[in-house]
Amino acid sequence: MTDAPLGRDAAFHVLATGYTSSTGPGVAATVSLIRDGDLRIVFDPGMVAHPSVILDALAAHGLEPGDVTDVVLSHHHPDNVMNAGLFAGARMHDHKAIYEGHGWTDRDAEGYAFSGSIRLISTPGHSHEDITLLAGTPEGVVALAGDLWWRADGPADDPVAPDRAQLRASRDRVLAVADLIVPGHGAPFTPTPTTPR
Repeated sequence: MTDAPLGRDAAFHVLATGYTSSTGPGVAATVSLIRDGDLRIVFDPGMVAHPSVILDALAAHGLEPGDVTDVVLSHHHPDNVMNAGLFAGARMHDHKAIYEGHGWTDRDAEGYAFSGSIRLISTPGHSHEDITLLAGTPEGVVALAGDLWWRADGPADDPVAPDRAQLRASRDRVLAVADLIVPGHGAPFTPTPTTPR
């Protein structure tokens, strides 16, 4: 059985391409938008130079913050969640629950399906709570992988990973299905045999 969604109806857009202090003036998250039917999902609305970076890009797709139905947080590090509050009306998803208003519903992210084209899988490694969103698009499977990779070149040895073997296993799981990987702090990339594992 494959982790890949069976559907291929989702559309994917980068709202902001992230960077780290070694590739930019500071640290910024790669923030993405996934659409499928009535679903409008923002993935990792983290640190950016100013909230307008996210909001202006969203507006370019004809959306306002209140139009976003769901926000997925790949993990709980501040650089990946800093601007989640821009979408206060959306359902928030992490590794263990869905949060809405003043309540939440416990659920394991592993296998959670938003639609036939969008699902979550558990991919611990950079942190214990990492999740990846897999989006089936007409072009193939896009893996929004948070900080499993910061950018296309890794880092090969993530300096904050609590368990290197777990990181490697999660990277292998994503590489088995992804045609395109969206890292936590860089541009999307097509995996190759030299992609850090």
